Amino acid sequence: MNFTPLKSGVSVEGDEIQAFRSEDKAPKYNYLMAGVHGDEVEGVYILQELFKWLQQEEEISAPFIVIPILNVDGYRSQTRVNAHGVDLNRNLPSSNWSEKARDDKYHPGESALSEPENKYLVKLFEKYPPKFILTLHSWKPMLNYNGNDCEKYAKLIHEHNNYPIVADIEGHPTPGSLGEFGPENYDAQVLTFEAPLISEEKSLQQVWQENELGLKALLKSALLQ
Repeated sequence: MNFTPLKSGVSVEGDEIQAFRSEDKAPKYNYLMAGVHGDEVEGVYILQELFKWLQQEEEISAPFIVIPILNVDGYRSQTRVNAHGVDLNRNLPSSNWSEKARDDKYHPGESALSEPENKYLVKLFEKYPPKFILTLHSWKPMLNYNGNDCEKYAKLIHEHNNYPIVADIEGHPTPGSLGEFGPENYDAQVLTFEAPLISEEKSLQQVWQENELGLKALLKSALLQ
């Protein structure tokens, strides 16, 4: 597949936020994104590998938008939050956005959509409306789906990696998250893919290898057409 760079966003500290669009134009797009939390290197690595593979594929014709790293400042400093200390996955203007945070690492910002990284993301959504959003994170292995029709995306990946499929994470509310915002505002299906953390027993390459087949199967599937 051929991809065209889109107009970049700018982070709090003035760094470039890259995004790419496939050649196939469509009313709605499939988003692949990572690095919402800057310290979750596993998700960023998986998307890097997936994007390299996707650019070599000639038989896939689904429309894609790829955002390799949204929180570029946080990724550089290896922090969950951006340079304002805001959790970008609590800062989106969903109806349940709240100024209250359970912990500093979930700080939602002074107001919904206060952060330049999310302002850029929403501008992309407005210009290239999302049909499906795969957002790659890392915590404990799971496939957290949001949207009336999203479970089938999770089930396809589950067939390959056997990660638990969950609609809600008990005791872990997510006001202002992409999972809340995407279905509510764009009728988009949002799959929050939580990869395992690297450790002495598991490398980045191994994390990718255990998910390679499932993710490639999803991108090749008719679900994304």
